[in-house]
Amino acid sequence: MGLFSGLEEIGMGGLSNVKVFEDEKAKTEAAQKRRNEPVELKEADFIFDKTYTCPVCDREFKAKTVRTGKVKLVGSDSDLRPRYQFDTLKYDALTCPNCGYSVLTRYFNVNPTSGQLKLIRENVCKAFKGIKEPADIMTYDDALTRHKLSLLCAIVKRGKASEKAYTCLKMAWLLRGKAETLPKDTPNYEAVKKDLATQELEAITNAYEGFTEAFSKENFPMCGMDENTVTYLSAELARKIGKYDDALRLCARVITGKNVNDRLKEKARDMKDRIYEETGRKDG
Repeated sequence: MGLFSGLEEIGMGGLSNVKVFEDEKAKTEAAQKRRNEPVELKEADFIFDKTYTCPVCDREFKAKTVRTGKVKLVGSDSDLRPRYQFDTLKYDALTCPNCGYSVLTRYFNVNPTSGQLKLIRENVCKAFKGIKEPADIMTYDDALTRHKLSLLCAIVKRGKASEKAYTCLKMAWLLRGKAETLPKDTPNYEAVKKDLATQELEAITNAYEGFTEAFSKENFPMCGMDENTVTYLSAELARKIGKYDDALRLCARVITGKNVNDRLKEKARDMKDRIYEETGRKDG
């Protein structure tokens, strides 16, 4: 009959098999099992809305930002593009939704001069019609729009060659990331991938030209990198756009440099071997 027999007459029949006391051992084991199961984190779990004050219009705005130290680095490309658990590069440009001023996060705290403010207000702010805010995460298209605006602002304010070069490099990395994650069911998939590759090459070409100009006009560190790193990076960019003589010359500077770490020298040697393989040249 059971302890709760008769309760079905008042509608409690579905609960007649409940236990008075739970099995504490089973309960503890179940809890331990849940603790041991890996927690699958999504991109949105690493993102939060941070408040910034625009140096151009002095108004506050919120932008999606990666939680520092929470994302693991899993590798890098030959041109130093970092690879994390998800593409954090999408969050590297800030755009004020009020006036349109855009800049890479690296340069956000470098306030524009009075002359630059005038140029930005006259050429960017007056024409700006607003920007779509992303939902929970930044898409590649969201990120590319903000990076393009950052490049435009850098050009308009007559920024340093290194800033423009670094912005172009970041755009190239984003275009590569978009191509790598492009859904197979995208209409005209192959044509879209080809177009992204063409855009990436254009961005890389501009990055190389910008760093080449910066070498003769600016001091190091540059974009957070020392001279040896920028030399290696420029060599790899030159290789990617087919400027093999420039790439080999820059590689040699890295390989024979006195204060270059062994890891960077090894990467330069690998690049040198790759150039010989691609061009059919012989060492020496």
